[in-house]
Amino acid sequence: MSERQVMNERQVMNEHLETAPPEALEPYPERELRSDARDNRERILQVARATFAEHGIDVPMRELARRAGVGPATLYRRFPTKEALVTEAFGEQMATCSRIVEQGLADPDPWHGLGAVIEEVCVMHALDRGFTAAFVTAFPKALDFARERTHTLRSLAELIQRAKDSGGLRRDFVLDDLIMLIMANSGIRASSRKAAVAASRRFAALQIQSISARPDVAPLPPAVRLPLLAAI
Repeated sequence: MSERQVMNERQVMNEHLETAPPEALEPYPERELRSDARDNRERILQVARATFAEHGIDVPMRELARRAGVGPATLYRRFPTKEALVTEAFGEQMATCSRIVEQGLADPDPWHGLGAVIEEVCVMHALDRGFTAAFVTAFPKALDFARERTHTLRSLAELIQRAKDSGGLRRDFVLDDLIMLIMANSGIRASSRKAAVAASRRFAALQIQSISARPDVAPLPPAVRLPLLAAI
C-alpha cells in the first residue's frame, strides 16, 4: 500500500471519529466491550483472510472494513496498520508452511523430501494469493511473522543443500529459484479450488523434473483445462 493510500485511509478514520455522535464515542461497559471487541476482531480476520486469498493483500483497509461490517475506526483500533492485519491473518499459514518444510527435512531421502515440500507449498500458494504476497514481502515490525519466515527459509536452504549432496538436485539450483517457482505458481487461475490444486500439482511436477539431476522422467499428473483455453 502506498503512503498516499495510508494517509487517505487515516483521514477517513479521523473524519468518522469527528462526525460520530457523542454517545458513539462513550465507552461500552467493560464486559460488553470485551465481547464486542473480540467479535469484531475475529470477523475482521475472517474477512481479511478470505479477501486476501482471492485478491491479494493490496485490498484497501476501508474496503476490508466495509466487508467486515465495521467502521474504519474500529478496524484501525484492532489493527493499526495493514502490516499488523496481514501478518495476523497469515500467521496460521506461515506456521503450516514451516511444518511442511520440517517434514521435508525429516525425510531420509532429501530429494524426495524437497519434492514433497515443493508440491505441498505450491498447493498452499495456489489457493491463497494473499499468502504468497505476505511470504515474499518484508514486514520488519512483525517480529513473530518475520522470525517464523526466516526459520522456514533457512530450513529450505538446508534441505536444498542436502538434496544436492544426495545427488538428486542439480548443483546450480539456489533458494532464490525456489522462491521464483513459488511466485510463478501463485499466478495459477482455475475455475475452482479443485482445479487450482490439480493445476498446481502438475506445475510442481514439471518444476521438480526440471531441477532434477537425474535423467529419469516420471509421468506428469493429469493436465487441467484452464479458463484461458476453455473456448478453444
